[in-house]
Amino acid sequence: MFDAEWFWGLEKTLRAQGLDSDDQSFDEIREMLAAPKRLPPESFADACAYVILAGGFSQKTAKKIHTVICEALRAGADADALFQIFHNKNKINAIYKIWNNRQSICDDFYACNGDLEKINYLQKLPHIGKITANHLARNLGCNVVKYDVWIQRLGVLYAGNPAFFALVDNKKLNPQIKKYCDAMFAQLEQETNLPRGYIDVVLFRAAQNHLIEGL
Repeated sequence: MFDAEWFWGLEKTLRAQGLDSDDQSFDEIREMLAAPKRLPPESFADACAYVILAGGFSQKTAKKIHTVICEALRAGADADALFQIFHNKNKINAIYKIWNNRQSICDDFYACNGDLEKINYLQKLPHIGKITANHLARNLGCNVVKYDVWIQRLGVLYAGNPAFFALVDNKKLNPQIKKYCDAMFAQLEQETNLPRGYIDVVLFRAAQNHLIEGL
């Protein structure tokens, strides 16, 4: 495990099963990380909406809701109309606020210097927490890791220290677990010559779909 052959096998299986996507396809994510491009405000707001909606849902469900919400926004729907589509007031209000301020938010994001400053900026947006900010940043072209529970568990598995499974927390990242995760990504980056942001999305999908034993 945790070598190039293992990684390519996971990616191949995900592609064969039609699981090779997040907000974007694996190929789109890989291309964005290789050559980040500035998105127009509408697409930027769409990316924000996706990560807000994705929490707690399967990829298939999140994509379905996201498509309907984005179409409604472009048709001029207000927050009340959006709530009739998706009954989570906090998430809907956050999406609606970002959409209404998409130009300034998009401009401010691209004015940031470096990935860390961009992530810190995204954390200030409504309903975007630390892990969600990394997810969004990765989808916007930043070569970063989303340290969700699946990646944390993989880091513990990589370290061979099962006692740390009890410390996996989606809200507060344990520094030692982060160290394990970073070591895992460093090894896979060296083995595959791929950006860690791409490795992250493949490992997340593989873990989420129970393709990795021991989690």
